Amino acid sequence: MSSRMSGAIPGPISEPKWVRLLLLSVALGFMVLFLVLPLAAVFTEALRKGWEAYWQAVTHPDAWAAIRLTLITAMVAVPLNLVFGVAAAWAIAKYEFKGKSFLITLVDLPFSVSPVVAGLIYVLVFGAQGWLGPWLAEHDIKIIFAVPGIILATIFVTFPFIARELIPLMQAQGNDEEQAAVVLGASGWQTFWYVTLPNVKWGLIYGVILCNARAMGEFGAVSVVSGHIRGQTNTMPLQVEILYNEYESVAAFAVASLLALLALVTLVIKTVAHWRMEREMKALAELPRE
Repeated sequence: MSSRMSGAIPGPISEPKWVRLLLLSVALGFMVLFLVLPLAAVFTEALRKGWEAYWQAVTHPDAWAAIRLTLITAMVAVPLNLVFGVAAAWAIAKYEFKGKSFLITLVDLPFSVSPVVAGLIYVLVFGAQGWLGPWLAEHDIKIIFAVPGIILATIFVTFPFIARELIPLMQAQGNDEEQAAVVLGASGWQTFWYVTLPNVKWGLIYGVILCNARAMGEFGAVSVVSGHIRGQTNTMPLQVEILYNEYESVAAFAVASLLALLALVTLVIKTVAHWRMEREMKALAELPRE
């Protein structure tokens, strides 16, 4: 008697072996074509003239200035987004208030706005002909075509990452532990530090990693506000573009290889953090709820 006639629940459907092999081959083929081969091409071109040429390219004063500016931008943007992301996620996940939907929309805004448009917005506000341009010029404050403009543009395009990782995690955890801590006499800071933060640490690390990766690799918004001043306002992506346009392909790929190495390191750390976060969320979902 068939399972339908007997009322039994059918077992899991297993695809034929050739279907599984076909899907696996297509997936691996795409990974090789769009991930492995481009990475191999970057490192091959970077080392095409040997290690000496590679070393000279990455230690050139302009390249070193671009590396330093990229790291400075990330070191400023990521901590600021960390504070905003934690505060926004805590407010959205733990409280009900008027304007909550509007705050969520603001958090998602950089995902829907082109980075180039974001850069143009800062030019409109802080540029020489912008709304605040004359006042800034009178007080000798430079934002556009200077480091502050690069940092502001980077903050704008990266601030959703941390908040968007923490919001679903905090919503899944609920408020029970925080309320218990408050009943036992814990202050708001103690509740956050000893209860909330340990529960979201891996999601927080995951969000910080994504935010840092985007901050170091951002091109569109930074390109608009930087002015492309050699040795001053060029980040690593902008330096790669300039070198490539000047037909210095080895130097361009050498700097690009540093970005690729940073991306690979970020990928490894992200994978570990994501795995730990999934384990903690699975363990949380299996806890009995009264």
